Amino acid sequence: MILDESVWLHERAWPSVAAYLEQCDIVLVPIGATEQHGPHTPLMVDTGWATWISEQVAARTGVLVTPPLHFGWSPHHLAYPGSITLRPETLTQVIVDVGESLLAHGFRRIILVNGNRIANLPPMEIAATKLRFSTGALVSVVDTGLIARKEIAAICDPEPCAVDHAADAETSFMLHAFPQLVDMGRVQEPARSPREIRFASHIQFDYPLDGNLVLIHATSEEFGDRTKPWGVAASAGSATKEKGQRIVAAVIDNFVAYVEQVRITELGSVRPPPIPI
Repeated sequence: MILDESVWLHERAWPSVAAYLEQCDIVLVPIGATEQHGPHTPLMVDTGWATWISEQVAARTGVLVTPPLHFGWSPHHLAYPGSITLRPETLTQVIVDVGESLLAHGFRRIILVNGNRIANLPPMEIAATKLRFSTGALVSVVDTGLIARKEIAAICDPEPCAVDHAADAETSFMLHAFPQLVDMGRVQEPARSPREIRFASHIQFDYPLDGNLVLIHATSEEFGDRTKPWGVAASAGSATKEKGQRIVAAVIDNFVAYVEQVRITELGSVRPPPIPI
């Protein structure tokens, strides 16, 4: 691959980035996490979602992708070794700093790509809002689980939590995108079945979202107790590479359509941001 043909910003030389900005002002910023995903998939699953999807979308749309952020907001996963978290305000500020750096060069349409499905959303949405209000730039968040939520739910088994943490959807994605990092021989059934409770304590991926909800974030001890001993939300035994192919096709098609919508969105004046210091 010739250096300047890469979709990755950090694999180009600066004159190539300057030439790109003469034609396009869109950039993707993949943000994942380093957190446990059961004994059968690695801690990079969420970063894998963000980077793999971003790369494929960039190849189809001709936009650039920044280096990924491998750390997200994952305090509840500290019940399992290897998981790493940022404070939410730290994650927000890192994203703001990255965004201000990009805007200083002339990028005016920034798409934050969340691979840590739902969990990263609060700090990412705050960062996007800060950047929008301070500069007028078009800054948005694409969650790789939500942008094709209906399609993913239809592809996965209709059991509770099939599209939740380390279960059917995520394992199927990994079997397609990173099969060398998956060991289906280590798949474990959750020790507990999903409980039927009057008020769910966190947002469910399962479509349609027709249950009642209150928002309370589990502590690492609570999450560990809820998912012990394996750290999974539901069975991954039915995951397949074929499902993964269908899942990513739906996510990429919807994401590509959104990039084209962003491309034609009219913007007013975009104010230069401060230099992060």
